Parts: sequence; structure tokens; C-alpha cells
Amino acid sequence: MSSPAAWRKSSRSSGSSGQSDCVEVASLSGAVGIRDSKHPTAGHLSISRSEFAALIVKVKHSEFDL
Repeated sequence: MSSPAAWRKSSRSSGSSGQSDCVEVASLSGAVGIRDSKHPTAGHLSISRSEFAALIVKVKHSEFDL
């Protein structure tokens, strides 16, 4: 039996109401899990470690800024 995922969020996350407005990540078996910190029981996305690494590069280069 596997242990539950250890979800974590960025130390830089914060919200105006004292609630964190961010995503959480967890190391899963062969993948990375991503979920909404405000709705942790709503499920999560699982992506490969290489896809997660590519996502982080794009975020750091502001490719998703509105």
C-alpha cells in the first residue's frame, strides 16, 4: 500500500484574504501531481516529470502571464 502524496505549495504563495491562491504539487509514482490549493479534494492533474520541467521553464519565462 502506498503512502498518501505529500502536497506542497510555494513559499511565495499568498492571498489577499490570508488564504493561499496557488497550486500545490506532489511527487507521484513516475509523475508530478498538480492541484488547486483552494479545492484540494476536487482532484488533480498528473503529468510526467519532463512535462513539469518544461512547464516550470515556461512559467519562469512569463509565457503564461496575462
